[in-house]
Amino acid sequence: MFVRLVSDSFARRPRHKLLTGAALALGMAVATAALSVALDVGDRLAREFRSLGANLQVTPQADSLPLEIGGVDYRPVNAGAYLPESDLGKLKTIFWRNNIVGFAPTLEFPAVFHRATPAGAPRYGGQIDSGTPASVIGTWAGHSVRASDGTRYSTGVEKTNPWWRIEGNWFAEESKECVVGERLARRYGIKMGDTIFLEGQEIAPRSTMILGDDGPRVGLLVRGLLSTAGSEDDAIVIPLNLAQQIAGKPGEYRRLYVSALTKPEDDFGRRDPNTLAPADYERWYCTPYISSIALQIKQVLPGADVRVIRRVAEGEGQILTRVRALLWLVTFVALLAAALAVGASSAASVIERRAEIGLMKALGAGSGTVGSLLAAEQLLLAFVGGGLGYALGIFLARYVGQKIFGAAPAFSFVVLAVIIGLAAIVTLLGSAIPLRRASRYEPAPILRGE
Repeated sequence: MFVRLVSDSFARRPRHKLLTGAALALGMAVATAALSVALDVGDRLAREFRSLGANLQVTPQADSLPLEIGGVDYRPVNAGAYLPESDLGKLKTIFWRNNIVGFAPTLEFPAVFHRATPAGAPRYGGQIDSGTPASVIGTWAGHSVRASDGTRYSTGVEKTNPWWRIEGNWFAEESKECVVGERLARRYGIKMGDTIFLEGQEIAPRSTMILGDDGPRVGLLVRGLLSTAGSEDDAIVIPLNLAQQIAGKPGEYRRLYVSALTKPEDDFGRRDPNTLAPADYERWYCTPYISSIALQIKQVLPGADVRVIRRVAEGEGQILTRVRALLWLVTFVALLAAALAVGASSAASVIERRAEIGLMKALGAGSGTVGSLLAAEQLLLAFVGGGLGYALGIFLARYVGQKIFGAAPAFSFVVLAVIIGLAAIVTLLGSAIPLRRASRYEPAPILRGE
C-alpha cells in the first residue's frame, strides 16, 4: 500500500516534479563533472608537469664540494665521487617503481673541441682550430635498461626532459656522434653533418676511440642542434658510454636525474619519517610523496644522496592543490544551489497539498507516516534526477577534460554511486524544513479551510 501511495503521488503534479528534477539534475551534472575531473586531474596534471623536467637529483654522498658556474660543473673529471651505472636497474624494484617516468645519468666535464675541415682533418690558425673550451655532457638519449627482474624498458633525457627541442636527431647509443647546444653552434658556425674533434682534459690514452697526431682526440659527427633555454645550449652532449671512455670512468656517472609522478605533500607528508610510529610510517612509505620516493631510491642505490628539486616539486604541489580546491568549491556551490532549488520546490508542493495532508491525518495517518510518504517521494525524485544529472555530467566532464587537459575522464561506478548518494542527501536536506512543517499540520483547521 505504501509503495502504491508513493507511486501514485509521484505521478501527480508533473510540473512540480519536472522543475525539481531539472534543478536537481543540473546541480548533479555540475557536481559530476567537477568530481570526475577532480579525481582525474591529479594524474593528468602530474604527467603534464613531467614536461618541466626531473624532480629528483641523485649524487654521491661522498662527492666533493661542487664548483658550478651558470649550471656548469667545472670540477676536474677525476675530482669527487661517482656512482655505478650497473645499479640503475634497481630503480624499477622500489615500491613506487611504476611512478618513475624516466631517469637519465650524466657525466659532465670540461673539454676542448676543434672544428674539422670538409676533408676531416683539424684545421689550425683560427680560434676554433686552436681549441675552444666547452662543457661536455655524457648522458642517455633513448637507452634500454634491464631491470633486476629481467624486464627491459627505455629511458633517457627524452623522458626526463621532454621539453628539450632537438633540430635533427639524437645520437645513437654506442656511436661517435653528438648534439651541440644551439648557442655554441651559432657562435662557431657548427651545422648538422659537421665533424668536430673533442679533446678532453683527462682523456684516457688507452682508449681505442682516441684519434689525432698532436694529442688524443675523438672525432664526433654532429647529428643535431639542442635547444633547452639553459646551460646545455653552450654544451656538447654525447653518449654516456663515450663520455666514460673519454673521462676514464667506465661504468660510472656523477649525477642522476629522475622524473617521478608524485602526490603533493601535505602536513603528514612533510613529517620526518624517523619520528613516525610504525603504522604512520607504513602509510607515509606507501603514499607517493616526493620524499617517500626519494627515500626508496636512496635505499636501492648504496652511497647515493637523493635530493628533491624543490622549485619543481613545490610548484607542482601548489598548482595541483589550487586546481583541486577550485573543483571542490565548484562542487559545493552546485550542491548548495541544488539543495536550495529542491527546498523551494518542496515548500511550494507542501503548501499546495495541505488539504491532502490534512485528509490523511484525519483518516488516521500519523505524523511519521506522512513524513515518510513525502520523504519517499523526494528520494524517488532524487534517484531519477541524480541519474539524469550523472549522465549529463559525464558529457560535460568529457568536454572539459578534453579541452583543458587533453584527455577525458573515464566512466566510474564509484562516481555514479557518490552522485546518487549526494542527490539523496541534498534532496532530504533541502526538503527537511518543508517536510517537518507538513508532519506538524493539524487536520481540523485545514479541513475547515483555515
